[in-house]
Amino acid sequence: MTSHVQAAHAACPMPESGFDCDFQGRFAAVESYLRGRPGTVGIVVRDRVTGAAWRNGHAEDLTWTASTIKLAMVVDLYTRQRSGKLRLSAADHAAIDAMLHSSDDASATELWTRYSGRDHWAFNHGFPGYGLTSLRPQPGFGKVFPYWGFQKCTTTDLERLVSYVLTDLPDTERSAIVDRMRAVGPNQQWGVWAAGAAARPGVKAGWSDEEGGSVMNSIGFVGPQERYTVAIMNNLAGRGRQEDGRTTVSEVVRLLFDGRF
Repeated sequence: MTSHVQAAHAACPMPESGFDCDFQGRFAAVESYLRGRPGTVGIVVRDRVTGAAWRNGHAEDLTWTASTIKLAMVVDLYTRQRSGKLRLSAADHAAIDAMLHSSDDASATELWTRYSGRDHWAFNHGFPGYGLTSLRPQPGFGKVFPYWGFQKCTTTDLERLVSYVLTDLPDTERSAIVDRMRAVGPNQQWGVWAAGAAARPGVKAGWSDEEGGSVMNSIGFVGPQERYTVAIMNNLAGRGRQEDGRTTVSEVVRLLFDGRF
């Protein structure tokens, strides 16, 4: 390449992404950073205004969802209530709040037990409609199958889920979820949260020690009018601890958005 073409490529290294040169440089910085981090990391970032989307090379890896699936459970419960298939009680709403605020496992199990049906498939039948088209429940873990705690999907699936919340839900349901994702407890204030207060992030985190190693996942939105959707899944694959993953996912978000708002 000639020198001016080389300079342009260095400044705008990923024109195919559809993002501006600043973001392209940030994507390149993320990829460079991840080469020194344990495990694999899938990333999807979408600009809801322009439609541009950037996915890295691990965005289609099938990975344990951990607690990110709780967001899909909330969407499904609201959807079934809206269609008249169930009526959520005050206790159900409290459990939903606990799942979104502090990622409470007992609340998720309570709702799964109550509303997954006799064959336990009611939630999973709905999940593909909210973007989780690659979701696969994993057999062999406990007496209940499928179960919210043992499922795998891709990072692309989770970004579609966040986009569905922001774009396809009625305003009242959308607002309820967005408000809760913007006010999560301290145990979820990492990953997408690292975009900083000026970005007004909303997040649903998922972390667990699974067969094959820990996973640290963070999904949500960033920016004015929730402009950017973000999904990140870190499969540590036995090569790091949860704290390593928390550091990785948070630094990815910082590299992506620090100074943009």
